[in-house]
Order: sequence, then C-alpha cells, then structure tokens
Amino acid sequence: MLVSLYPADRLPGLLLSQVDWHPFPRASQRTAWEALPDSVRRAHIRRGEQAAATPWEVLPATRFLDFVRTGDRARYENAYFARRSRLADLVIAECMEGQGRFLDAIVDGIWLVCEETYWGVPAHVNLQRAGRGLPDVTEPTVDLFAGETVALLAWALYLLHTELAAVSPLVPARILTEAQRRVLAPCLARDDFWWMGFDGRRVNNWNPWCNSNWLAAALLLETDPARRVAAVAKSMRSLDRFIDPYPRDGGCDEGPGYWARAAASLFDCLELLHSASNGAIDVYGEPLVQQMGRYIYRVHLGGRYFVNFADAPALGVPCPSVVYRYGRRIGDGDLAAFGAWAAQELGIFGNGVGDSLYRQLPLLFALDELARTTPAQPLPRDAWFDQIQVMVARDQARTSAGLCVAAKGGHNAESHNHNDVGHFIVYVDGAPAIVDAGVERYTAKTFSAQRYEIWTMQSAYHNLPTINGIQQAPGERYAACAVQYHSDDQQASLQLELAGAYPPAADIDSWVRRVVLRRGVAVELSDRFTLRSAPAELALSLLTPCQVELEPGRAELLPRPLDDQRTSARATIELPSGLVPKVETLELADEGLARVWGRRLFRILLVATAPPSRGEWTLRIAPGTSGTVAGACC
Repeated sequence: MLVSLYPADRLPGLLLSQVDWHPFPRASQRTAWEALPDSVRRAHIRRGEQAAATPWEVLPATRFLDFVRTGDRARYENAYFARRSRLADLVIAECMEGQGRFLDAIVDGIWLVCEETYWGVPAHVNLQRAGRGLPDVTEPTVDLFAGETVALLAWALYLLHTELAAVSPLVPARILTEAQRRVLAPCLARDDFWWMGFDGRRVNNWNPWCNSNWLAAALLLETDPARRVAAVAKSMRSLDRFIDPYPRDGGCDEGPGYWARAAASLFDCLELLHSASNGAIDVYGEPLVQQMGRYIYRVHLGGRYFVNFADAPALGVPCPSVVYRYGRRIGDGDLAAFGAWAAQELGIFGNGVGDSLYRQLPLLFALDELARTTPAQPLPRDAWFDQIQVMVARDQARTSAGLCVAAKGGHNAESHNHNDVGHFIVYVDGAPAIVDAGVERYTAKTFSAQRYEIWTMQSAYHNLPTINGIQQAPGERYAACAVQYHSDDQQASLQLELAGAYPPAADIDSWVRRVVLRRGVAVELSDRFTLRSAPAELALSLLTPCQVELEPGRAELLPRPLDDQRTSARATIELPSGLVPKVETLELADEGLARVWGRRLFRILLVATAPPSRGEWTLRIAPGTSGTVAGACC
C-alpha cells in the first residue's frame, strides 16, 4: 500500500527537512505548555516530583541472566521499564513547569540509559548471533524496547535540546551517538531482523511497533538528509509487509490486548508520516486502515471488558490518545467517542496522560477538543470478522444490558495463539459468565516449544470438547472449516466444523458446533458429532468465574466478587441429559489472572455417560434470577 502510493524516489520532495518539521511545541515554547489545563499540568509535575525523588535502580548482569537461568522475565524488566517511565515523567514535568528543576534528574536518566549495554530486554537478546544470555556489545540488535528507548531519547532531545545542551553539549551528542550505533545504523544496514518482514517470515505487532520508533528516531535524529530519506523509505517497505496481508476485515488475531501495538502502532507510523510530510502522505481513506481502527470498539464487551481471545487479558482500557485521534482522522465519530470514554475512564484530566512520549504529546495538545467530545461506548449490536472468523453479538446495540456472546473459528497458528478453535464466551449485563481465562505472565516457556504445556493455552481449559483425553493441536492445519455466520433482529449464529482442529488420534469424522444468541432469551450451544468409534471418555469444558451450584438438569452460576468493584454474572445453564456435571476449582497463583478473576476460576466438566460414537447435545445459557452474591472476594 505505502510503497505503491509513495515510492522512494518521491520522498525527498514530500518530507519536511529536520529543521522545518515541528510536530509539537518544544519546552521553550512556554505559551503552548502553559495553556494546558492546570489540573493536567499539576498531575504531571507531581509525577515528575515522584520520579525525581526515586533512586535509579541498578540492572546487573546476573539479573539479565534470570531469563536463561530460571525463565523469569519480570525481575529485570520491572526495573528496566521503571527507568524509562521515570525518564518520560521527568521530561514531561520539565516541559510543564519550565523552571529547570528536573533537568539534572533527566540528565542522570539519559546518561544511565546510554550506559546500558543493551537497550532491549533479555527475552529478545536472541536476535544477536551469540544467542541468548548476555548481550554482545559488538552486535547491537533492535527489538521492541531498543526501539522504545531510542524514541524516548529522541523525543526528550526534541523537547529539551537547548536545556540539555546548557547542562552539557555532550548530552545531546551522546544521544545522537548511541542512537546511531544501536538503532539507526543497524536498521538501515540489516534486512535480517525478522520483524522487518524481508525474510518471508510472517510478521505481527512487532513490525509496526518497531517501525513506529525507528521512524520517529530517524525523522528526529538522523542528520544526514539522504540517510533520513532512506530510513523512511525502508521503514515504509517494511510496514507494507504488515499491512498488505492484514485481514481485510480489520481483525487483530492477536487479540484486543495487542491491538494497541498492532493497528494502533501502525497509526503511530501513519501519523508520523502524515506530519513529517505536512499531510502529503495520507492513507486514511483506505478501507483497510479504517477497519483496523474500528476493530477495537467492535470487540468491546462493556466497561473494561473485551473479547480476550489469544494472549489478551479480559480487562483493559485502550490508549485514549490513539483511539480518539484515530477516530478523528478516519471520520468515525464512534471511535472518537470511544477514545473520549477511555480518557474519562483513566481520568486523564486529574491523573495526566500516560504512555510513551509520542502518545502523550498529541493528546496533550488536543485536550480542549477531547473535552468537547461526548464520551460513549459504541457497543455495536453485531460484529463479524469473516477472515479471522470472530463473531460478537449482543441483545441490542449501545448497551451492555442483557446477553452478549463472542465465538471464534480460525486456526491454531494465529499470532499469540491458544488452541481454541470453536471457543466462545458469554457475558450477562456486562459481567462475565462463561469466560476465556487469558494468559499468565510471560516467561521463557511462553514462547518456546513448551508453550502448549501451559494450561491457559490448551483447549481443555477453553470452552471446548475433549475426546479420550485428546485436545486440539497447534498448527495452521488445525483449523475450522465450513464456517457459516448469520445475523438478524431475532438472533445471531456461528456454525463451524471443528474436526480439523483435532489430531487424527481423536477419531473425529465430524464435529459441528453452533453458537446462537437468541436475542433477549438465551445463548444456545449445540454440538453434533460423529466419531469413528465410541470413545471411552467424552467431556465438555466450561470456564466460569462464578460460584457454581449444581441442580438436576442445570448449573446455577452465582455472582462472586472479583475485586472491590466487580462481580461475576448471574446465569443459568440448562444441561442436556447424558452429560454429568462436576466442578473443578482452578487456583490462580498468577497475579495477572488474579487481577481479572480473583484468586480462582471454576471449570465445569460435563462428562458423557456411556459416550456414543455419534450424538448431539444442546446447552442453554440464560440470565439468572436476582439474589445474593455468593462467597467472599477471593
């Protein structure tokens, strides 16, 4: 898309020079900064004061080695990210106040980051030829966070160049030297960073995320005009490797949690190109670009809940800066209003604007128009992504009241894949009833050959059948087929053949699943199957955060506190004869899962008695009647 519209030979005439490009007011342009709302300025200055009072944490080599020694990512990454968050807070605080009070702390942070051996994180150091372990200083490689680091320093220098040079001219010089050595030169010289997409490997969110930071750094820091143009041209070629094969429905198969670094990072790139060309580079009229933006509100369930297929948490708030500006740019009032809702949800007028510097800056200077935008959750009645095969349907549009169901087909080699073809979730009145657990904190095992040993990745811990103990298998050939979607005023349905998602040992001739929302009544799940022989065991799993009470022919799902503000749903599952229910408690030691579901989930196992070689069952999930909340928050 990009290269065909804007080939490299046109770029010198399209791009503004470094001297002429002024994307945001610099710190010295006090009128613009002092015109920002007082509440926002005070919030950012408070954050800067807290950052200045906090000691800089050391990052020793042995902590870097945690990843290869124990598989732990968090001990190093927590300190690493804290450095960068503090530096960003200090930079914005100095811009807000303009008195030089934070400059020494900023210089300390910049110098400390420039002294780091590697700007990436231990989990990504395998990009180097020496492989995992300690970083090789002779071979700088560019991962997600080397990119984030160079962009942080580039924006800090753009905003505070005069002030930093007054402390010492060697501070700006050091940023330029390190940026060139660690990111700008390697990205221009090498084609073998997999995220660039030049080796034929499928790319994911790494592509636009890395490119957004490389683009920013090249535009802001590259002093050679020819190299600056060459970097932009190469980045655009790389971005096409992400855009061109992207599902035309705009669906993010990595899940909404990764939309922020997939389509949203592409938006960051497109905004940089648009701004640095004074609007000459503009693809916002392209239907795909528009659909990629709309995805995020189409998979929104209400409140902070999202359809969390793949490695995505069920809870979140999308970046207000990107969502609001994306909506404005493509002329989608619903998307802009959703961004305003996200800003309200995060309380940015009282807490300040978070995220990277590049995402903070445009929103800070759009706060007046944001304040005039009425916040809203669009909550469309129906959404169907025909390429990634995801359905979302609710009783009625623009409200989370009533029933909402999401279901998926697809295949088991999607980015951040779980083995979950045919999986579905159900919410009632905006609260979770039948759920997807999500993903635990990442470790070395998460992206290794042992990924599917992790329970959250397995089909037996999604709302799917298990035959003779055999679950779905990973790989692109394990996929849904004969997919049929339908929606009208009375119902929405997704029907698909699941046999191909299981290995041959499961002995499945056919397994047709149909998920139906009968609007205002119930969600129905029907499975019709033919096996090559009668199995010894046949079970259907259902995951719920609700307290479960079993009664003849039904399971009552009772509300249970999930935290101080949220409870699970109340619902009733009508069970077919021939399936005997039992309930297992899944204790959640992982802090990420516990923040969403409390300290436990429950798996309802519906076990077939004398399982036949062919059969059919139907479950009905309907809103329950009112009553007390079960149990204590746990």
